[in-house]
Amino acid sequence: MLTIDELARETGLTVRNVRSHHARGLLPPPEVRGRTGFYGPQHIERLRLIQELQQEGLKLEGIKRLLGDDGERMLALKRAGAGTPEAPEVLTGAELVTRLRIDGDARQLLKKAEKLGMLVPLGDGHFEVPSPALLQAAEEVVARGVSLDHALDLIAGVERHARAVSKDFIKLFMDDVIKPFTEAGMTAEGWTELAESVEHVRPLAAQALLAVFRRTMDEEVEATFAGLARRLAKSRR
Repeated sequence: MLTIDELARETGLTVRNVRSHHARGLLPPPEVRGRTGFYGPQHIERLRLIQELQQEGLKLEGIKRLLGDDGERMLALKRAGAGTPEAPEVLTGAELVTRLRIDGDARQLLKKAEKLGMLVPLGDGHFEVPSPALLQAAEEVVARGVSLDHALDLIAGVERHARAVSKDFIKLFMDDVIKPFTEAGMTAEGWTELAESVEHVRPLAAQALLAVFRRTMDEEVEATFAGLARRLAKSRR
């Protein structure tokens, strides 16, 4: 449970913003103990949903109408579409240097990894790793002879392309599923169907992306080795 000051810090808002959302009816009231109001996870979720809707261009009054009695359903949809986050790992700088086989001054490379969101400095020489799976992938690529600098560049490129594909999938879902649902009046039956669609769109998107990647990777490998074979044949003449 959080005080209003702690809630504001957690969500990146000011206390004035939080009070304003409460006054507008966008935020459920806190649990009052004595003279202090306390906020829980549902308040954090609601505020982050409001922030996301604002980033999409919705005004607060429109958000209020959209949430209304369906606020909890909106949050349920958001949970259905979200994946299960990885459990972060905490490592020392020395452990990272060893695992990533960094020679010489590691500061520049670790700083580059920080900018990519792979590392979060915690102070005292410790780092949080939000995605241990991504760190492991980088570690294994480096172990195969690729420089860490180039591996980080590759990760940055993969993230750019993955974000673009993710946006395309979300836009497709918004245009073909969400928009017709809202135009149909957001019936109770529609909410159930929408929740099922949201829950399945993420794994389907991942399946499609992986299938296309496998095909294009096979084609690139085939083309690369065909070119290598031609060069080797010429060198033996």
